[in-house]
Amino acid sequence: MNINDANKIFRKSIIKGFFEPQLVNLDFKKSSVNHPTINESGLMQSDLLHVFFDVETGSDYPDGDEWFIVEMLFPHDVKLPDSLKGVDYFTTLSVDEGKTYWHHRELIRYKYGKSKKLYSALEFLESKYKELHELLEPLQKDLK
Repeated sequence: MNINDANKIFRKSIIKGFFEPQLVNLDFKKSSVNHPTINESGLMQSDLLHVFFDVETGSDYPDGDEWFIVEMLFPHDVKLPDSLKGVDYFTTLSVDEGKTYWHHRELIRYKYGKSKKLYSALEFLESKYKELHELLEPLQKDLK
């Protein structure tokens, strides 16, 4: 088995065995949205922002068993204020039929050398989700 395949299996195991159950304990539920580029299902606390795990990016790196990318998807084709655009917040993601969604990608490092920091990574993921969700809440009235 090559490193790419091994890292994907390891990442999926960490996500399915730890991160997803912990997020469910934090009132996340299965997402009703399909991600345009990630085949796995996501999680959400509301229809405003959805969490998907990218196990592909960087899986060919030797340290690819220590981290993965989480993608937070705002699946609405609306104009965002300039204050919410950029790498710290949201960038565009082209989808079918000329629509544009918004997404934020974040590196989640859950292992540092021999030390696993799963709960620290989970706390970071939850806090980033809450931060971005709060920024999007004023736009909720425009989505109906």
